[in-house]
Amino acid sequence: MSKAYIKAISYYLPERVLSNEELVEQFPEWTVEKVAKKIGIANRHVAGKDEFTSDMAVKVSEKLFEEYSILPQEIDFVILCTQSPDYFLPTTACMVQDRLGIPTTAGALDFNQGCSGYVYGLAMAKGFISAGIAKNILLITSEVYSKHLHSTDKGNRTIFGDAASASIVSTDGFAAIGNFELGSDGSGFENLIVKNGAMKTPKSTSGDDMDDYLFMNGSGVFNFTIDAVPPLVESTLSKNELASVDDIDWVVFHQANSFMLNHLRKKIGIDQERFLMHMENCGNTVSSTIPIVLKEHIDSFKSGDKSLLAGFGVGYSWGGTVLTFK
Repeated sequence: MSKAYIKAISYYLPERVLSNEELVEQFPEWTVEKVAKKIGIANRHVAGKDEFTSDMAVKVSEKLFEEYSILPQEIDFVILCTQSPDYFLPTTACMVQDRLGIPTTAGALDFNQGCSGYVYGLAMAKGFISAGIAKNILLITSEVYSKHLHSTDKGNRTIFGDAASASIVSTDGFAAIGNFELGSDGSGFENLIVKNGAMKTPKSTSGDDMDDYLFMNGSGVFNFTIDAVPPLVESTLSKNELASVDDIDWVVFHQANSFMLNHLRKKIGIDQERFLMHMENCGNTVSSTIPIVLKEHIDSFKSGDKSLLAGFGVGYSWGGTVLTFK
């Protein structure tokens, strides 16, 4: 069975920046200090009016190819995680394959997973490599959640930012991908949802129906996270034959918001020095949060270091794995 590694990683943020100052102008009942203190986010990036998931996926992939001197012809599979695709169909990954000049012999698929998406993507990529289906997989996460948000939704507009990431998962690289713990609980699906727009409940014709936009039950999602993540960490450690979180050098959680993350960190007993965060100037970028943190701290990882990754959220779904750096 071939081992799987992360070989390269990059991310892209749209040019438009939405600051706390700008949000407070629209919602004067809040203050800049209150927003920053509560969620740990000062700025978030927002895709342009004519900038969509495929555009960001192409931009971040081209950035990765240039940064790591990788040719599109080397890619033999494209996996794209998004909950904001350009179209219901066709598959966004197929459009990206064509625009990047990746060979038509490469497979391509989308999957809709959200906050646990990067970990799920790594699991699929490792599976393809282990099965001998592919050798160089382009794993993309790309979200334009801002297009799901109503202009008056101060809570979600404060939290979410748009971003894309690209990783190469291959038979060699700088971080070996360990074993996975994955789970789901669809009984909580209504707590983070865009209810209208697909087949079951079409989008309204008026444009004023709040069910056309993202709804988040913040307390419901918070309670799910507090219940699900500690067992996820424990199971992920066990599956990777590690006795405790003390055997981990770095911990990277999905960057939901700083209040939630600090609560989890203290509950699980993780030292602040080992608990990596990067959301202050990009916000909660859904499936791109974990790769953004990895890229920002890539120079901190030494040979032999282990990092636990944990994604959790919409679905509900969750996933964890351990990276071992070479």
